[in-house]
Amino acid sequence: MLTEYIDKAMSKASYDKLEDNSFVGKISKCPGVIAFGESLYKCQEELKAALEGWIIVKIRHGDKLPLIGRIDLNKKIPAHDETVIHG
Repeated sequence: MLTEYIDKAMSKASYDKLEDNSFVGKISKCPGVIAFGESLYKCQEELKAALEGWIIVKIRHGDKLPLIGRIDLNKKIPAHDETVIHG
């Protein structure tokens, strides 16, 4: 499900070519997810890495993730007080 979420989010990314011929990419549904690259391919790789990091931070802090397509990762995230630690 996480891979599908990332793939769907990446399919919604937008890219612009900058004056220096490098690229910037962002995903509007994921505020703050932005990346730069010397080529479109490198920008896409950087954007995917930024998205993955963003998701991890959102989950760690208990923040709500946006619905991407019909994928809702919030249903699978346990609340902090419900976390079970196996020993």
